[in-house]
Amino acid sequence: MKLVTLINSGLLFAFITLVPGIAGAQTATNNSSKIAINSNNLSSNSTSVSYLQPFNLVTFAYQGGFKQDGIPSGDALIFQIHDRKIIAKDLVKAAVNADKLPSEALNDQNYLSAVNLQLNALPDYAAAD
Repeated sequence: MKLVTLINSGLLFAFITLVPGIAGAQTATNNSSKIAINSNNLSSNSTSVSYLQPFNLVTFAYQGGFKQDGIPSGDALIFQIHDRKIIAKDLVKAAVNADKLPSEALNDQNYLSAVNLQLNALPDYAAAD
């Protein structure tokens, strides 16, 4: 049991501390070298857009990157996720407002689902403390 707690604590530590600059380094781009988040759903004449990775988006929010948009950080974020007061679309809207994502992300169901998975995993990492 202690080993599981130690491992979970290590994962949480890595989640919070080892990813501090990713949100600024991997912002959305609208240039000719765009990368699709899910290339399986692309047709030959569709336009792809690169997005901030869902894990990095949730990490940025957890660290307080969207406080100006009313998204709390740390445990307060976890509680609001648990109470369904914060959902994936809220986080994506905040990222669009902060110019971390293009507005197309608000309608990308694959991206929203991936962010939702990361949001739902966040309480599990934090509960290990």
